[in-house]
Amino acid sequence: MNTLHNESVRRRLMASIPSKNTIPELWVRKRLHKKGFRYRVHVKSLPGCPDIVLPKYRCVIFIHGCFWHMHLCPFFHWPATRTSWWHKKLETNCYRDLSAQDKLRELRWRVLVIWECAIRGRSRLGEEKLLEIATDFIYNGGPMLDISGNFNIY
Repeated sequence: MNTLHNESVRRRLMASIPSKNTIPELWVRKRLHKKGFRYRVHVKSLPGCPDIVLPKYRCVIFIHGCFWHMHLCPFFHWPATRTSWWHKKLETNCYRDLSAQDKLRELRWRVLVIWECAIRGRSRLGEEKLLEIATDFIYNGGPMLDISGNFNIY
């Protein structure tokens, strides 16, 4: 069944989707804190306003939703309506992400991106594996790392 909403209903639904303190973000923060990491959240003075900032390690973490940041995984699909608007919106999000990451690296911050598919769904990595990869990057990593789920693209 195809449910189309009028503009005011659609606007209300879209406004109800949080951009900060999302479930995946809280999941990661809780586990990092339990491992002894202390951090700041949503630091507006840094490019892209990273979700988690670990100043001691000069590392920032973004927790990206696969749909909103156009990750090519099972969680992403193009909406069936208003396709040109969505293409522009999501491509702008991706451009903004890449630009912020470039600026952060220029400022000598190391950037970790954890994708939603690594945390939930059939393709998730599992808590231990995800935290092992993330903590290894925080302690020893290079300039950038993306962590996504275990899935095959054919």
